[in-house]
Amino acid sequence: MKSISLSLLMLTVPLVTATASSSYAQSVDDALSTSPVSSRVVDAKREIALELSRQYAQVSPILKSTINQYRLTMNAEQAFQLSGIDDKALRHAELTIREAKGLQTHLPADKDALSGYRRASVDTHLVQFRLADASMLADWQQGQSPLFAFEPDGDDKQWVNIEAYDLDGNIHLLDVYQLPQRPVLVIALNKQKAISEGLAVMRETFPSSTNSVSKVNRKNRQLSSVSTSSDQPISTTVIKQISVEDDQEPWISGKAEVYAIVTGVNPSRDEPVLDLIEMPYLDYSDTQYYPNQIIIHWERYRWAAADMILMEHDDGTNYKDLASALLLAAEQVLNSIPDPEVQGYSIIATITNGILAAMPDAWFTNDDDHLDVYYTLQEGETYTQHSGAGGNAKATFAPLIIQPR
Repeated sequence: MKSISLSLLMLTVPLVTATASSSYAQSVDDALSTSPVSSRVVDAKREIALELSRQYAQVSPILKSTINQYRLTMNAEQAFQLSGIDDKALRHAELTIREAKGLQTHLPADKDALSGYRRASVDTHLVQFRLADASMLADWQQGQSPLFAFEPDGDDKQWVNIEAYDLDGNIHLLDVYQLPQRPVLVIALNKQKAISEGLAVMRETFPSSTNSVSKVNRKNRQLSSVSTSSDQPISTTVIKQISVEDDQEPWISGKAEVYAIVTGVNPSRDEPVLDLIEMPYLDYSDTQYYPNQIIIHWERYRWAAADMILMEHDDGTNYKDLASALLLAAEQVLNSIPDPEVQGYSIIATITNGILAAMPDAWFTNDDDHLDVYYTLQEGETYTQHSGAGGNAKATFAPLIIQPR
């Protein structure tokens, strides 16, 4: 899926001044980690690719018995364990990836504890082995030796080739957009799990007053289980349908994983609200999805208005840094406005644009890609086949009142 030009989006609504935007961007840059997240992730994947090429003869039967036309991936840790392979190098590489992305590094160092950890939750590992395309399955199952590849570093629009290794550890340079004729096993991350863990880290980083919609969900469950005559209906907005425009995505990237950042202002105090919404169904461009997913709980937003930014996960994001940067940008924009009530809900777009303006250029390469933004979604309104500001997303939003039991 493609990321949208920031300058195009900025034309749609009034923006903070250039001086202020520059100030926000500098503050956010200072808040971000200086470590090259994407480079560290790529280096770790390269080590795994080389390790898989060395161990392929032993792990091949397990991979071939697990990967099929319905399931093109297998957990890397599980593949090594079932093959009886020492997985020390793999665990070290995954730990490097988790540290680089700001995720929980909860792999126990103690051998006995690690054994119990493996038995309890093998699916907690991020690294996967993925056959690049189902069309490769027959040749691979019939014995054609594969290549072992991974996403390159940097902007995917600037990639020159895909680096891959054969069974002897020799490098092959593959075309970025032309699917290889030879089977390719991709060293990839479980994007859905990475997003789920990453958003959990972000929610913990946000202060409680601007924390995620999960708290509202818990409150709603409590209300529904203990109903009284004083219970009030819950006002929400749902996505009935959504699609994202097609573009030329590199074959090695696989399906997308998308999430949303809903932005607004707290109803009781002058501070931003940033809610994070997982959208695990939104995998492929040029495809219609009908999730009927609640995205906004209106009790959390002043002026019954909010914006929504669509983001696509890629591997080069440190979620702790991302959360700190988003919150810092939103707070600085809001603090620069003397009396928010005078401007009313128009300041929500200013906050959203402040967040977008503060994002470093790297966030629009192969870190989490910005797909599109919806400005000024209002409570109680229906938006049919509504295009985002960048023209990349199209969605139908509808109000939903949840009655107490």
